Amino acid sequence: MATKREVDEATQTETTGHEWDGIKELDTPMPRWWLWTFYATIVWGVIYTILFPAWPLVTGATPGLLGYSSRGTVAAEIDAAAARNAALDARLIEADLATVENDPELLRFATAGGAAVFRNNCAPCHGAGASGVVGHYPNLLDDDWLWGGTLADIQQTVSHGVRFEADADTRFSQMPAFGEMLAPEEIDALTAYVLSLSGQASDAPGDVQAGAQLFADNCSSCHGEDGTGGRDFGAPNLADGIWLYGGDAAAVHTSISDARFGIMPAFGDRLRPDEIAKVAVYVHTLGGGE
Repeated sequence: MATKREVDEATQTETTGHEWDGIKELDTPMPRWWLWTFYATIVWGVIYTILFPAWPLVTGATPGLLGYSSRGTVAAEIDAAAARNAALDARLIEADLATVENDPELLRFATAGGAAVFRNNCAPCHGAGASGVVGHYPNLLDDDWLWGGTLADIQQTVSHGVRFEADADTRFSQMPAFGEMLAPEEIDALTAYVLSLSGQASDAPGDVQAGAQLFADNCSSCHGEDGTGGRDFGAPNLADGIWLYGGDAAAVHTSISDARFGIMPAFGDRLRPDEIAKVAVYVHTLGGGE
């Protein structure tokens, strides 16, 4: 590669002195409009960093002379929206939730707001469509409610949670782990009987008749003599086809032997009263509310 600079005869433009395989590089000057545009962007950048937040610091960034804040702008917009909705929020808080669905305006307002609250706080567990996850989180679209599915029941559950010990008013129940109290063959018999309550055919080992007596002695006080559940205890209905932790023989056997202890946090300290009312209305209108 040559380093000698010369003038190209064809274009009368000085070369850079670089040459590759006989091809010489021209030192063509940049167009003046391009240079001035480039200089203008530099000036603009300097002015911007002076006026607006720009340079990162240890705990923040330079604020800029104008004091602009995107967070502040969003906060102002939120405050403005809250001010516009204040009257409807007050009506919702004061209203008997059972009557909200008879007020079209308030119902639309609560449902729209509740959907947003649900997406931000409930969807991570119950899913974006509220269908839950078998083995973990309840399906809110069906009509099987451990603690009741009325608007008041849902509002109570959202406010105080389930087995959330930090809240004194939480809904609480505890199923014993019968594997620590009954023999393995008795657990098998109970499994066979529980499956029979919902009409399921099962090849699970165990005497159904023996299981019926064991159920009467150990389970009926919470689940009822016919296995249809008890909402005072959050005891599920065992006679339908809806199973939170799975309805096959293995899942039922595990539930009886090891027990279940699902926990839902209380949102009474996380959400405003109007937000709790909104999400209660939203969940109630999904299709499974009573």
